[in-house]
Amino acid sequence: MVKHLPPAVKHLLALRNPEAWPSPSLGKLHSVFNRTLNEAKHRNAENGWLVLSTCTLLTTNRPSSLGHLYRFVTRSDPNLLESRKSLAEVVYKAALMREAALKSVIFVGVPRTILSLTGLKDALEEDVYAALRKNSIREATPQTIEATVARGQALWNSIYQPHAVKLYNKLGDLHPDFIKFIIQAYGTVLAPLPRGDLEQGNLTRALGSVVGIATLRAESRVGPQLISHVFGLLKARNEENLNDEDKYLSSDEGTEWVVRTIDEIVDAVTSEEASLAKGKL
Repeated sequence: MVKHLPPAVKHLLALRNPEAWPSPSLGKLHSVFNRTLNEAKHRNAENGWLVLSTCTLLTTNRPSSLGHLYRFVTRSDPNLLESRKSLAEVVYKAALMREAALKSVIFVGVPRTILSLTGLKDALEEDVYAALRKNSIREATPQTIEATVARGQALWNSIYQPHAVKLYNKLGDLHPDFIKFIIQAYGTVLAPLPRGDLEQGNLTRALGSVVGIATLRAESRVGPQLISHVFGLLKARNEENLNDEDKYLSSDEGTEWVVRTIDEIVDAVTSEEASLAKGKL
């Protein structure tokens, strides 16, 4: 049984920066959080802001910053536990962040999602974690698989029409299992939960598109996919029973605000990284 890495392999792995980026300074984080949250409040888009902030930080691979974001949104003073808001409000925000991070796995993969969910969990107080859902409602069973695939296909059509069939066939041509995996993943993870807002942490159809935009914009250099999910948010205005926030987020103005806010957060949290890179030139 292999219990330890060979020394040469261990040394080799250490040469290519295996650790996640550290969080920026609290001063820098709180500055961009305050500025962008105030904008969100002005637009009645606080849930959208929390979702895009979570997914942007996750994608920039700064796991500990998720904990700082959690404390920022759940306390009057992020440094003082005694300034924490009501348990119900805190659990609501923690569940929203956790669900947004989970949905990010569709766009930027498992490793960063694991690191950021860990960063979030490490910041949760015991009573908050105890109040979060523990049972999975996404387990595939013979009884649920058809509904899951139908939910995924419906979300696919909603995002990609009028090109849904063409794109489905195009991705199927790349690998016969690829499009089937995507549809199942959309139905299992990306789509709103089957019981909607009756489930803790549910993200609406519009907020799911905010996840896609935040991760892909922060990732950069994935233009076609980003454009598709920007269209996806704009098309969310056609969903039934939209709340006021989703109406705003899916408007032209709201979609522009989402992209600009993601950029503002990315620029703030990666500025130290950029300075480091310039110093090496």
